[in-house]
Amino acid sequence: MMRKAAADSPGVTFPPPFMYIGFLVIGVVADRLWPIGFGTSTWQPWVGGALIVAGLALMTVGMMTFRRAGTNVPPNRPALTLVTDGPWRYSRNPLYLSLALAFLGIGIAANSLWIVVLLVPVLVIIRYAVIAREERYLETKFGEPYRRYRASVRRWL
Repeated sequence: MMRKAAADSPGVTFPPPFMYIGFLVIGVVADRLWPIGFGTSTWQPWVGGALIVAGLALMTVGMMTFRRAGTNVPPNRPALTLVTDGPWRYSRNPLYLSLALAFLGIGIAANSLWIVVLLVPVLVIIRYAVIAREERYLETKFGEPYRRYRASVRRWL
């Protein structure tokens, strides 16, 4: 039986990067209304900047790995192959991890406890609304090879 192309996806309808951006905006607004920081320190811009750079670098490598493998990056499109190399050797979700690193870096660099704390609900939503769907989809699509991969590589790190 042939499935429709539209059905060949994890069913993620809202782009995950926009979830991170939406919560970042909420954090910025909350910080403007009720500023809560870590205090002023010279370490914050350096640590925050390093996390942002690490997140962007991981995102770039991850996207290049997907493109080299010939599969789609957006989670609302079909997975054309099971990618297990590059950053996927260490994490089943390096692109979401990269967004989390950049988000945390922004919160630290901006001296905003609001942004840092809001990373928690973002990760919960990503885990249950996005990753859970992707994992079900990949297991259905790739079967035993995906189950072996899932058993050998952690979800985040």
